Order: sequence, then C-alpha cells, then structure tokens
Amino acid sequence: MRRGRDMKGFILAAGFGERLRPVTDVFPKPLVPVANLPSVCYALSILVGAGITSVIVNLHYRPDAIREYFRGNRNFGLDIMFSYEPEILGTGGGVMKCREILCDDDFVLLNSDVIMDLDLASLVRRHRDRSSPGTVVLYRSPEAASIGQAGVRDDRVVDFKNFLGTGVASGLVYTGAAVLSPAIFGYLEARFSSIVYTGYTGLIRNERLDYVEHDGIWLDIGTVASLRDASIRTAETGMPRKVAAACGIEFAPVDPDARIAADAVVRNTIIGSGSTVGTGAEIVDSLLLPGSRVKAGARISEAVVLGDEVIRT
Repeated sequence: MRRGRDMKGFILAAGFGERLRPVTDVFPKPLVPVANLPSVCYALSILVGAGITSVIVNLHYRPDAIREYFRGNRNFGLDIMFSYEPEILGTGGGVMKCREILCDDDFVLLNSDVIMDLDLASLVRRHRDRSSPGTVVLYRSPEAASIGQAGVRDDRVVDFKNFLGTGVASGLVYTGAAVLSPAIFGYLEARFSSIVYTGYTGLIRNERLDYVEHDGIWLDIGTVASLRDASIRTAETGMPRKVAAACGIEFAPVDPDARIAADAVVRNTIIGSGSTVGTGAEIVDSLLLPGSRVKAGARISEAVVLGDEVIRT
C-alpha cells in the first residue's frame, strides 16, 4: 500500500439527520455525541489510523457549527477542505461536486456517523490488490431486512435493497464505508442523488463492485434509541478512548464538568459536559447529552436526556 497521504478521505457530513430529531435540532449529525465524542471523530480516527491526512468534509445543515468544531480542534492536525452545498446534493451529488479534487487516485468514503473499528489500511490493500473499481464494507446484521440489505454473489455485490430486481438477499448491510476508484465518477450525477443508486449500481451494471465483510464493531446511530445503545456499547468496548487518542482530544464517560449530587445514583450511563443531576435522582442505562438537566428525585431508565426533555427509548 502506498502511504496514506497519497489518498484522500471524504466524509459525508451534509445530511439533516431527520430520524435523530429532536437531537439533531440541537446538534448537526456529525457533532451528535456518541459516548461523549462527536460522531465525526469516529470517522476521523479511521482515516488517521491509515495515515490519511487530506480530508474533504461536505456540508449543508448547520455548516458553521461543524466548521467551528474543526477550527476549535485545529483541524485535528489534518488538511481539511470543506465542500459547502447551498442546496443539498445527497451522497452521490456531494461526491460528484468534488470530482476534480478526487479524480486522480482512489479515495476513502465514510459517513460522518460510521461507528466501527475498521482496519482501513487492510481494506485499502485489498482494494488495490484486486485493482477494484470500488470496494464497499458490509456488515452482517439480524436487522438487515428492515435496514435494507445488499445482495452478494461470487464475492461481488450484485444489488442493494433489490433496486436492480435480482431478488438476491444476504443478511449484509452497507456500513457507510468504501474505497473507490475514479471509475465511480462515470456513474455519478451532478444533482441530488444517492451514491448507492447511481455510482454503486453503475459499477455493478458495467464493471464490478467488490466488498469485504466487517466482523468487528459496527453500530448504527440513525435513531434516538440506537444512539443511546451505541453510546453505552462503545464505552463498554473501550473504543472511545482509542478514538479520542487518535484525534488528540479528551474522553470521559462522565464529563468532568458535569455536576452530580452526592446522593444521586448513576449506573451504566454516559453523562455529557455541562449536565446536572439533582439530589436523590436515579439514572440507569441512559445517555445525558451535553447540557442536560435531571431534576431532584427523578427516575430515569433507558432514556436519552436532551436539555430538560427525557426521551424514553
């Protein structure tokens, strides 16, 4: 594998995160805390781990907040370029907008909410050893039928959500991670579009689309319930400490500036910065987002707290 600096990374960060509302009314999705780390840090740590230092981040919803977060962390020591979309272009159009920057080499594509322990260097080697037009990362999930599964046959992807009418099912879902060659630009459109239903299906029809099956950690944060689950589960694995170290930032499951009453009971719960927990409160298996307030005597279980709002999951 050539040095990672020869490749660029592209983080898809423009979306609204509609299924995560009301959380995304407060935080743009790339900054939604997962175990007290903004979700985009998980994607950044994957790139940093492979030696990739040049990264494009596309923006639309709450762009200033995202820019300010990067600026406040000195861009994590990376060469960051923001691609602002006045009108949102989707995953396909967003990548196509940056064609001139990406068309000279393979590049890595990551969703801003990719929560996984991906060995990107190994993935890139496999992609290049095959001289592949595109390699996507899939994950075996018991919820594949409801999430939308990829169809695979003979070590290649042949369909997504039966879009091409193959009827092939696999129990595998697309993780939001891929290594792509410039061939992808032959199938993308310069308008609002999905990279899955333009670029990936174009490769399937005309060339080929390879895949690897990830057998480590992959967690979805598409809903408030899955955000709570992912925060607790990642903290249990120790992943946030590794992500924080890669990004050069601090991590604590209970933020040091949270104020918790001495007689409050807190078990298996993530508590964000600026949060307060009143006297006699009991909180179990929950997520308190930054600035949350739990009243004295409250009983909270399996919930996400956003400000004063308790969202039962």
